[in-house]
Amino acid sequence: MASSGEEPRSGSPGRAGTGTEAAAAADAAQLDTAEDFEVLEEEEEEEDEDDLSELPPLEDVGRPPAPPREDAQRPEQGAGDAAGEPQEWLDVLGNGLLKKKTLVPGQGVDSRPQKGQDVTIRLKATLEDGTMVEEDPALTFTLGDCDVLQALDLCVQLLEMGETALIVSDAKYCYGAQGRSPDIPPNASLTLEVELLAARDAPDLELLSGKEKIQLANRKRERGNFFYQQADYVLAINSYDIALRIVGSSSKVDFSPDEEAELLDVKVKCLNNLAASQLKLDHFKAALKSCNLVLEHQPGNIKALFRKGKVLAQQGEYREAIPILKAALKLEPSNKTIHAELSKLVKKHADQRNVETEMYRKMLGNPSAASTPSKCKDKLPWSIPWKWLFGATAIALGGVALSVVIAARN
Repeated sequence: MASSGEEPRSGSPGRAGTGTEAAAAADAAQLDTAEDFEVLEEEEEEEDEDDLSELPPLEDVGRPPAPPREDAQRPEQGAGDAAGEPQEWLDVLGNGLLKKKTLVPGQGVDSRPQKGQDVTIRLKATLEDGTMVEEDPALTFTLGDCDVLQALDLCVQLLEMGETALIVSDAKYCYGAQGRSPDIPPNASLTLEVELLAARDAPDLELLSGKEKIQLANRKRERGNFFYQQADYVLAINSYDIALRIVGSSSKVDFSPDEEAELLDVKVKCLNNLAASQLKLDHFKAALKSCNLVLEHQPGNIKALFRKGKVLAQQGEYREAIPILKAALKLEPSNKTIHAELSKLVKKHADQRNVETEMYRKMLGNPSAASTPSKCKDKLPWSIPWKWLFGATAIALGGVALSVVIAARN
């Protein structure tokens, strides 16, 4: 996609980066072009970077988060005393894990940026030992969209225009247990020096060109992929929803057929990854809706078919799930993942049929399978819904009761 010029820098805290600019470009290209179906956790050789639906489980680190730093080693603390008074640390969330301290006062509370605005900041980020891991003289992002580290998203809205502040954040609001290879280790706290340079209203989506809309939606989608890799599925869903809202927004600008096709491609990728995130949170109804939306546009989308089958299987709807997985397998007969999932479902469905058949026999007063003639065995309805069985039993019992009452009256 023609979005490389607008993609976030790989080193920007909170942005979906992996270290160098070249690595970021390669990752972005892989995210955009990888269409191989993802594999189950035991088959890692064909992992799909774009879909991200079956990443290996995250390992428990087994150590507590790094404690917030004390005031002892703050860089440039003297700069915060411009008014001749020591500045106090603000506990932003009240849990001691995210603190802000003004170094240079700004232009007043009324100059603070609002959520939804595009803000530009000067940023320096260091580890606890003082190692510089990021320096950006003009980092721009949409406030409140989780485009950057949560520490920045939460604290920049508290800055006044022109204010310089020091932010000390626990790893929870930075790169968490994953870290950022190669320069930020797992569970690393960060110290961020931030100056608010500008704040302006975000562009009107209706006036964006096709290329601009594609670039913006892709940035939000890739941010969702970053959160998915961090196992933060709630924020991943938020980013995918924002991307879908951008793609689906009305426009006063005409798009070329190629741009329309590219927007549809972004939409399908977002919906597929949205379904993956929803599955991780057991939001089966929402995941099923996302899969169906993909299939409305692309009935032969293997990822959506596979995931829809998984959703139905999770709900115990094996009879409905099996033909959907068979349809996916027909489209890609050599896919081992679909074979494995289909085999599991067939076995579970057979077990379910056996349980239902045995229950049906018992309700008919014939608990012994051996006493049932072979011809009858083959004709037994093995998948009668429970509500029909209980309904028929209730009707029968009701009829007996009515007969007794009539006889008593006579």
